[in-house]
Amino acid sequence: MGLIQREVEKAGIPTIGISIVRQYTEKVKPPRTIFLKWPFGHPLGEPHNVAQQRSVLKKALEALYAVDTPGTIVDIPWRWRRERYHG
Repeated sequence: MGLIQREVEKAGIPTIGISIVRQYTEKVKPPRTIFLKWPFGHPLGEPHNVAQQRSVLKKALEALYAVDTPGTIVDIPWRWRRERYHG
């Protein structure tokens, strides 16, 4: 996704990535990304956990506006299935 993000950004459209595999994100260097140390295949969280999924999307949108240095990876310190999320 990072390669696509860079092309979209060249067209003037800001992007944000959500990563769960940091080593790939560091190699590809997308314009801006949030990173969650969660299981593969679950970048937005647990199935049917709407509050958790909204929380991830909210963090991503916050980072979209806050990050101004290309290649920045924002670590989200949430632990898989151990946080409380509010809808």
